[in-house]
Amino acid sequence: MATKFSHYDVIVIGSGIGGLVTATQLVAKGAKVLVLESYLIPGGSAGYFTREDYVFDVGASMIFGFGEQGTTNLLTKALDAVGQTLPTIPDPVQIHYHLPDQRQLKVHYDYEKYLQELVSLFPNESQGIRGFYDECRYIFDCLNQIELLSLEDPRYVARVFWQKPLACLGLAKYLPQNVNNLVARHIRDPLLKKFIDLECYCWSVMPAARTPAINAGMVFSDRHYGGVRYPQGGVGQIAQKLVAGLLKFGGEIRYRSRVNKILLENKRAVGVKLTTGEEYFARRIVSNATRWDTFDKLLPTEAKPRQEIRWQQRYKKSPSFVSLHLGVDANVIPKNCECHHVLLEEWQNMEKSLGTIFVSIPTLLDPNLAPPEHHIIHTFTPSYISEWQNLTPHQYQARKELVSGQIIERLEKIFPGLSAGLDFQEVGTPRTHRRFLNRIDGTYGAVANQRLFGLLGMPFNRTAIQHLYCVGDSTFPGQGLNAVAFSGMSCSHRIAGDLGFR
Repeated sequence: MATKFSHYDVIVIGSGIGGLVTATQLVAKGAKVLVLESYLIPGGSAGYFTREDYVFDVGASMIFGFGEQGTTNLLTKALDAVGQTLPTIPDPVQIHYHLPDQRQLKVHYDYEKYLQELVSLFPNESQGIRGFYDECRYIFDCLNQIELLSLEDPRYVARVFWQKPLACLGLAKYLPQNVNNLVARHIRDPLLKKFIDLECYCWSVMPAARTPAINAGMVFSDRHYGGVRYPQGGVGQIAQKLVAGLLKFGGEIRYRSRVNKILLENKRAVGVKLTTGEEYFARRIVSNATRWDTFDKLLPTEAKPRQEIRWQQRYKKSPSFVSLHLGVDANVIPKNCECHHVLLEEWQNMEKSLGTIFVSIPTLLDPNLAPPEHHIIHTFTPSYISEWQNLTPHQYQARKELVSGQIIERLEKIFPGLSAGLDFQEVGTPRTHRRFLNRIDGTYGAVANQRLFGLLGMPFNRTAIQHLYCVGDSTFPGQGLNAVAFSGMSCSHRIAGDLGFR
């Protein structure tokens, strides 16, 4: 017989950043919240792991949302709400691009310096470059005037419109637009258009035609405003601090607690059941799992709403990644090397599996993550789980060795002597991401399956099943830590209103 536990106000399934932000904002308002996490530590793809004397980030190390001004610094705000702070280290260059035909470009924190460097590569597009990025900056300026909460709350929308009508109207104009709409107004050079595709792909895993303009306005401008800041101690510290705040305000988190069923009563979500048979009940349920995992695994097939069927027709799972976590001799890293790099040798390979390589060297910002005289190189490249299925253990290991060798060989162009300087190496595949992050196919979120109208197709937090909410990267506004923090802020605001905690 299943063990049943007393009611909570809110149960959150998963302790990714979206789920933790939802939970912390609610406990700060007085709600009784339980977070259930299937793994040993919090954070999901923003977690960490240790090997020997190295501390590795599970996912990307390029972090937005830690600025000190405006309204878009959502990670700062999330921590502050539960009495937590986290020292960060500013990065003067967001990305060092290594492009086809041996072109190179650095995206500097200094806006004018970046534009000047880009114009030097495309001198005939000086006016178009400024026009494009200035329009992105206009979108960001509108966002940065508005408190970012739930668009599902009519009172909030009315209040914000009353307070900032021009900013709201400005954003409304861009809701149905994608980045290619902005490009068409300013850019003519085909090669420059390909570069802007890559600029989008770096964080949305989509080219300009399928990347919402509002999201691009946020990323392309915040890097010159709040800037890229690395959390001292590693990205995993964000989740650790949020959990500390959750506990400080009376919330609960339970690890090794895998939910395998959302319990329904009269077509309403009323609780969850764990693989152990334990059942927990709450007034509201929040799923930080992907929408595919939520509606295809945690709920009975007959309960799947039509809205979710339509959504899955419009969106598909983003690729997963092959990740190499490397410990290297310090001599491998060139002098004046930047922390983040993107390597693409052929434009036509940008969206292909293993085509674009992303590199982070977080120890350039926080040397304490590696032993003395050593650095971490975390490199990852898109890959699909279909490429790693139906392999024997020997075939699986052989493929990991083959692909990692190919990646290291390509990285030798940036880091000569990398192979000889390896001190530690661990390879992760889409199967690894699926296993440890508990995400279908190891995906990192949702991408448009067809050309859509900006953000208008993305679902919000409430679902067609009463009392069930979704949060995270397959929910508005999409991928990235600051984006899922926005999702968490929105979800907590909507639930607080529904339960009377405002």
